[in-house]
Amino acid sequence: MHIEQIYTGCLAEASYYIESDGEAVIIDPLRETEPYLKKLEERGTKLKYIFETHFHADFVSGHVDLAKKTGAQIVYGPNAKTDFDAIHKQDGDLIKLGSIHFKILHTPGHTLESSCYLLIDESQNPIAIFTGDTLFIGDVGRPDLAIDNGLSSEDLAAMLFDSLRNKIMSLPDDVVVYPAHGAGSACGKNMSKETFDTLGHQKQVNYALRANMSKEDFVKEVLDGIPPAPKYFAFNARLNQQGYDLLDEIYDSGLRGHSVQEFIQLAEANKAIILDTRHQSEFVKGFIPGSIFIGIKGSFAPWVGTLLGDTDTPILYIADKGKEEEVVTRLSRVGFDNNLGYLKGGIQSWTASGRDLDLIESIDVDQFAQVYENSTEIVDVRKPSEFSSQSVEGAENVPLDYIMDNLEAFKSWEGKKYIHCAGGYRSVIFSSIAKRSGFDNLVDIKGGFGAISKHPDFKLTQELTCSNS
Repeated sequence: MHIEQIYTGCLAEASYYIESDGEAVIIDPLRETEPYLKKLEERGTKLKYIFETHFHADFVSGHVDLAKKTGAQIVYGPNAKTDFDAIHKQDGDLIKLGSIHFKILHTPGHTLESSCYLLIDESQNPIAIFTGDTLFIGDVGRPDLAIDNGLSSEDLAAMLFDSLRNKIMSLPDDVVVYPAHGAGSACGKNMSKETFDTLGHQKQVNYALRANMSKEDFVKEVLDGIPPAPKYFAFNARLNQQGYDLLDEIYDSGLRGHSVQEFIQLAEANKAIILDTRHQSEFVKGFIPGSIFIGIKGSFAPWVGTLLGDTDTPILYIADKGKEEEVVTRLSRVGFDNNLGYLKGGIQSWTASGRDLDLIESIDVDQFAQVYENSTEIVDVRKPSEFSSQSVEGAENVPLDYIMDNLEAFKSWEGKKYIHCAGGYRSVIFSSIAKRSGFDNLVDIKGGFGAISKHPDFKLTQELTCSNS
């Protein structure tokens, strides 16, 4: 038997490859199938099943493409109605793979169809559970994503309480928990940076698994502090339920290079967003007027989904040479398939054609210290939890997540606003979106709060520490 976690940091997503006696199952695969096909070929293994724990909202799964390319069967638990061929198992059903078995545990709460897969070894011992978004390391799945069926978030949270206690917490403490996500995912609020753990240890440290916790307390604590779900979540869940275009077809369009003139014509004809995926340090020095920065070297796909919202949005993009396929792949992971291609030759071809670039004023922390005083207007675009932990005294918290809802309010801003995040990535995204909307009074602070907090000239609020007690 072979178990392998395949973790994708930019999405904080884990898929799994499990093999026994020449047969394999893949759980919650990403949309691009090539890595899985390569692994199957290298190991000389036949893919028998593709297990889906639920209809994912934060990414488009690779189940449909992978099934077409391998002949493997897609498996869901109860309540999962699909528009494509799949096996729909019931709670308690067993699935044989080589000399091991998987037991279906229906665990509604995160969504109604959420199910876990309990791995039972050759000696009939339960050794691992693949929990999807039902149980994370340090947290549980948010119960507010499936409320278009007449149920409230409170109803789903109550279901999740029962699922955890009746289906998972009764298992042996040495069972290993393998979740679908880790720290950074929007599917939970308090996930650990660890990507697997024993169930016994989670019972000790996970706030949601406290032995003496009432259902009422659980519902209150799980729902407390959950941010609004990104707008693209609902669309991704539908794609995972209904199916989608083959990724090969998306590559055909997204990997087309265009001359400057073609690029401009496509942008105007399609009202496309121009997405600049270079590093933030390059973007601030010069970019196509009206373009938005979301760098590929960061949490690219989640920010695209959160900020652009509508996955039908036509996109043209700027990329460093050789990064074009990565851009298309990562856009497709969150369902942004309306990709019209890239600017051939990048920014250099734009300037060579005699066209102007726009700029964002960007200063380092020493320069910022020279203008810093009590009246300096500082905008911190980190998440509220980051801001409340520690911040520059007098700073205003305007999280990047909600910039699209706040653009109208920015019209009242006067004078220069100094923008920072934690390290410099999100602040440039923020500034590019504001610039596109006509705001020219923003100054980006390189290095963000990480640099500010180490500089002696800034007054910081007291650093807070948190615990689960």
